Amino acid sequence: MEKRNLRKERIGVVTSNKMQKSIVVAEVKKVKHPMYGKFVLKTKKYVAHDETNDCNEGDTVRIMETRPMSKSKTWRLVEIIERAK
Repeated sequence: MEKRNLRKERIGVVTSNKMQKSIVVAEVKKVKHPMYGKFVLKTKKYVAHDETNDCNEGDTVRIMETRPMSKSKTWRLVEIIERAK
């Protein structure tokens, strides 16, 4: 039996769900500035596949790396951790 490699997972907030079966997830990190020592917020956006069109803006979700599904879509939705209020 073939063993699959570990896949990267990210947790972020859905910023857009206007596409069909796709969402944009923003991951925010606090990174210490190398020279000044101040913590800076860095945002990275991922386009993820949402098969059921279940996510709404503001939801906290977990996404996982997968094969390329389109030019920009290489992530897929694993679960919705928390719904937007």
